[in-house]
Amino acid sequence: MSNTYEFEGFQELSDMLENYISKADNVIDVLESGAKEFINDALKLPKPISKIRKAGYTHLINTFAYRKKSKEIEAGWGKYYGPMVENGTDNMNAVPHLYPLWEKNKEKYYKVMITKLGLTT
Repeated sequence: MSNTYEFEGFQELSDMLENYISKADNVIDVLESGAKEFINDALKLPKPISKIRKAGYTHLINTFAYRKKSKEIEAGWGKYYGPMVENGTDNMNAVPHLYPLWEKNKEKYYKVMITKLGLTT
C-alpha cells in the first residue's frame, strides 16, 4: 500500500498522527477482528477423512480458534496435536492448513484490520 500525503504544515501532520495514535489504543480489538476473519476462513477448510468414528469426536479442522492472551491474540489449533499435523514430526510429514491459508488471504486480513483502525482512505 502506498499512500502519498501532502501536508500544509506541521500542525496538520501532528493532527493526523494524533488521530492514528488514538485509533491504535484499541489494538487488541483490531487484532481480534483479523483473527476472527482468519478463523472463520479456517473453519471453512475441507475436512480430510478421519479414521476416527467414535461418539464425541471433534474433527481437527473444527477446533480452530483464537484467544486473547495479555496484549496478544493467538490463533491456532484447539487440539494439542494440531501443531504436529501442521509442521510434521520425525515420523510424519507435515500437512499444513494454517500457513497456506494465511499466505493466500493475508491481504484480506490486513484490510479488515486497517478498516477496523479507520485508516482507509
